[in-house]
Amino acid sequence: HVQLVESGGGSVQAGGSLRLTCAASGPSYERACMGWFRQRPGKERGEVAAISSADSSTYYASSVKGRFTISRDNAKSRFYLQMNSLKPEDTAMYYCAECAPIVDGDHWTPAFGYYGQGTQVTVS
Repeated sequence: HVQLVESGGGSVQAGGSLRLTCAASGPSYERACMGWFRQRPGKERGEVAAISSADSSTYYASSVKGRFTISRDNAKSRFYLQMNSLKPEDTAMYYCAECAPIVDGDHWTPAFGYYGQGTQVTVS
């Protein structure tokens, strides 16, 4: 598997910003897509964002659309999640992960697979 290491989490006040970084290394970085999901205590994990390797198209959960931006730097084998206008409900452990796009018409959703150890985001 590719190795995935997240960083950039922390505590921030509502309305603030954080940028998460995922460093990827290992046999192959070019997965079909890469993305982020999050998990709140006692809750199931939920998709946050993903970016396709084929055409760099993006997916965002409706709860973060317009506030979060996913991007990638292939030269550095890293991808990022810029999080703005953070809300207390964004508090969760955030994980970067490999994914496969599930295509439905003209849009797609990520099916996540292997993931890193996560980074905690706390918004108060």
